[in-house]
Amino acid sequence: MSYRHEQQFNQDQYNVAFNESSYDFQIPESEEDLKALFHEILAKGVHGFCFSMYEDEQRPGDIITKEQVMRRMKILQPHCQWVRSFSCIEGNEFVPIVAKELGMKTLVGAWLGNDLEKNELEIEAIIQLANEGKVDIAAVGNEVMYRKDLTEDQLLEYIRRVKEAVPADIPVSYVDAYYEFTIKPRITEACDVILSNCYPYWEGCPFEYSLGHMNSMYHQAMAAGLGNKKVIITETGWPSQGEALQGAIPTKINALKYFINTHLWAAQNNIETFYFSSFDESWKTGPEGEVGAHWGIWDKHEELKY
Repeated sequence: MSYRHEQQFNQDQYNVAFNESSYDFQIPESEEDLKALFHEILAKGVHGFCFSMYEDEQRPGDIITKEQVMRRMKILQPHCQWVRSFSCIEGNEFVPIVAKELGMKTLVGAWLGNDLEKNELEIEAIIQLANEGKVDIAAVGNEVMYRKDLTEDQLLEYIRRVKEAVPADIPVSYVDAYYEFTIKPRITEACDVILSNCYPYWEGCPFEYSLGHMNSMYHQAMAAGLGNKKVIITETGWPSQGEALQGAIPTKINALKYFINTHLWAAQNNIETFYFSSFDESWKTGPEGEVGAHWGIWDKHEELKY
C-alpha cells in the first residue's frame, strides 16, 4: 500500500468519538521498558504476521526455495498462530505448505494484476493448495482495486471461480484498503469475510492519532459489511526508518509503540490482525521510497530490531 492523496489524514475530520484515554494500556515511557513489553507480547504470541519472502538481492519473480521459507517460518512460529502469504507461485506456494507442517493456520493469497496469464497460474495454484488442505482462508487478490489493475467484473469472476472450486468450509475473500469496501459494495457482498488493510502511516497520520485512526478504519470496514461480516485486519504496521509522510514520522520508537498499541488494542477488542511485516525486505524501495524497506519486526538479517 502507498500514499493516496484523497485519503490523507485530516485532523479536523478525525473521529473524536474514539477516546484513546479509554484504552489505558499503561504504555511505559522509557525505551528499555517499551522493549520489555514488546518482548512480553511477542513471547505470548500475536494472531498473525504477513510473511516476508525475500532476502537481499531477491525480489518478486525470483524462485524461492522451501528451505528459505522453512528457515524464516521457524523464526515466526513461536510468536504467532497464523501466517499470511501474498502469492501462490514462484516459491510462495511453500509458505502455506511449510506453515501447515509447523502446525500454523494460513491466510493464503493469490496475487492478481494486469498480467492475465500469470493470474491464471495464481488461481490454479490457490485452488490446488486449498484442495490439498493448505488454506484456512483464501484471499483472491490484494489491492487490485486500489492499483486499478482489473475491473470489478474481472475480480468478481476470479472470486466466483475460486469459491466454486474449493471446499465450502474455506472462506473466500479479497484484500484491499478499508475504504474500498465502502465504495465497492458488489465486491464486499462477494466476500465471505472482509480482509482490510489499515495503515495510518500511509494516510499521513501523526503517530499520536494512529491508534484512534486505525480504530476508525476498522469500524468503517465493519460498516461496509453492515455489521454482518467479520473484519480481519490483514495488514497494519509502522515503518522504523525512512521518509516522513506529512505528520507520520518513521522511527524505531514509533514503530515499537505502534506494534505494542496494535496488539493490546486487538487483544482487548478480539480483533484478528496480521502485522506487516515480519522481516525487512530491501526490494521494497522504489515507489515507496526508503521507507518501503523498513516495515519488519525483524531486520533483513532476521534479527529482532528491539
